[in-house]
Amino acid sequence: MPGMWWAVGVAVAVGLVSAYLVWTAGRVQRLQDRAELAARALDAHLLRRAAAAAVLAERRYGVELYAAARIALDARPDEREAAENDLTRQLRAVQLDPTDPDCEAVIAASRRLALARQVHTDLVRDARAARGRPLVRLLRMGRGRDWPRYFDIDDPTVSAPADVPTG
Repeated sequence: MPGMWWAVGVAVAVGLVSAYLVWTAGRVQRLQDRAELAARALDAHLLRRAAAAAVLAERRYGVELYAAARIALDARPDEREAAENDLTRQLRAVQLDPTDPDCEAVIAASRRLALARQVHTDLVRDARAARGRPLVRLLRMGRGRDWPRYFDIDDPTVSAPADVPTG
């Protein structure tokens, strides 16, 4: 009889450890998936901002802003951060009038981009923390997938000048 309790105890312990490992693997998978979805959403917001900036440049501000917007739209993944930083600098250099619909579109796209970037950064941080845990690394729960990468750009928020009423 006492040997049977040991067997039951070992079976319960193995069951609890197995449940914890399955839960941890699922958590790592979910965080990785969410970080990838956030990267796609960030990319979509980057494209929207660049497209809005290109339209604005065609209609009002000229060659330099248009060139920066086109470079951001056409950039390869390894050149994307530099192109987006250049576009942000170009947008900060122009006076945006919030009463102009084209300027308003750029300002709104920049705000949404800033939010998407923050969400992406938070999810990448969480996914990297989960994958960096010793047990996860030991059991290689994240194998076959690349580590989530931060998208390091300047704060993309652009705003209207303080002396222009925002309506």
